[in-house]
Amino acid sequence: MQEPPRQAPVVRQLAMPADTNPAGDIFGGWLLAQMDVGGGIVAYERAGGRTATVAIDAMTFHKPVFVGDVVSIYAEVTGTGRSSLTLQVEAWARRGRTGETVKVTEGRFTYVAIGPDGKPRAVPAGPGR
Repeated sequence: MQEPPRQAPVVRQLAMPADTNPAGDIFGGWLLAQMDVGGGIVAYERAGGRTATVAIDAMTFHKPVFVGDVVSIYAEVTGTGRSSLTLQVEAWARRGRTGETVKVTEGRFTYVAIGPDGKPRAVPAGPGR
């Protein structure tokens, strides 16, 4: 059985009824938004300022998220370019009914550091670069 990453999640959110599709499952778009927020927080910290999402290079939905699940988002910088950052982002759900924790989604997100002029800027040297 897989276990969530050891670091603290960057986002933790309760899945609510307003976030469901007609079948009662949480919308994939809601989950994607939570992942983008989490990835954006880590990208901002690593880039030392404003970033913008430019690509979601891969996305895999493993299991559904249900109302009452607590969704935790984990994000890690896996690569940097001159102005870009690649992050691996995972979503884990603690099932509201059983307490079981399962990986529900993972993806690879790319962010670009943005300068005050709104144009791409260099990512400062740091870990992994």
